[in-house]
Amino acid sequence: MTAVQPAAVPAPSPDFAKIKATQQATWASGDFSRVASRVVFVAEQLIESADVQAGDRVLDVATGSGNAAIAAARRNASALGVDYVPELLDRARLRAQVEHLDARFEVGDAEALPVADGSFDVVTSVFGCMFAPNQQKAADELLRACRPGGTIALASWTPAGYIGEMFRIFGRFLPPAAGLQPPSRWGDPKHLGAMLGRGAASMTHTRRICLFKWRSVEENLEFFRTYYGPTLRAFERLDAARGAELAGAILDLSRRFNRNPPNGPVSMEGEYLETIIVRK
Repeated sequence: MTAVQPAAVPAPSPDFAKIKATQQATWASGDFSRVASRVVFVAEQLIESADVQAGDRVLDVATGSGNAAIAAARRNASALGVDYVPELLDRARLRAQVEHLDARFEVGDAEALPVADGSFDVVTSVFGCMFAPNQQKAADELLRACRPGGTIALASWTPAGYIGEMFRIFGRFLPPAAGLQPPSRWGDPKHLGAMLGRGAASMTHTRRICLFKWRSVEENLEFFRTYYGPTLRAFERLDAARGAELAGAILDLSRRFNRNPPNGPVSMEGEYLETIIVRK
């Protein structure tokens, strides 16, 4: 007699609404604008790579404190930044006001952008929509917002880079919700092709390096555990012993990615993937 195999139990679907609520609280903690100020040049490079022109309508998704939207406005484009953390948008508005730039900022979700179909010439995201819980939905929204012949420009941390490895460390200490895909998958060209390829006339990838420069790896750790929401919340959720283990793992990682000689200032290499898509 042949044994009857039990039917496979499908894996539970992630509770995206609950995950998103937790993310909003996480990004509102600390002060992400201080972190974003360390990667302004990534947004400037991306806007140049996207060849943003004066008068272009530019949408920056998950804009945070506005780096890419402001970079576009500096080139006389008309920029809109969207993010689901109001506190960060307040910082973005202040920055645009100080520079007298044509940049607006609205509360909105990367998975349900508050814009009309095909209403932007350029759609960007710098280390932003890669954190959307429903990655395919966020990718679909990028395609929907961009006009035919327009450009989608993305900067995403790679899985094997410094930040991608840090996400993996966080996952060891605080496992993510079942079924949730790592944000660093956006730094994999094959994954982007699977999500966005159907709407792309062309897709070009360039690996670039973002340098994090500090007096020491200890200073880097203290900065991120104070101002970077995901790091801050990770330490809050761990007891003292596990927190010390996490700190040690981050310090070891920082030393491994430091390209400077030991016993001096550090310069950690954070690899990211710059992707330029021409919309069909």
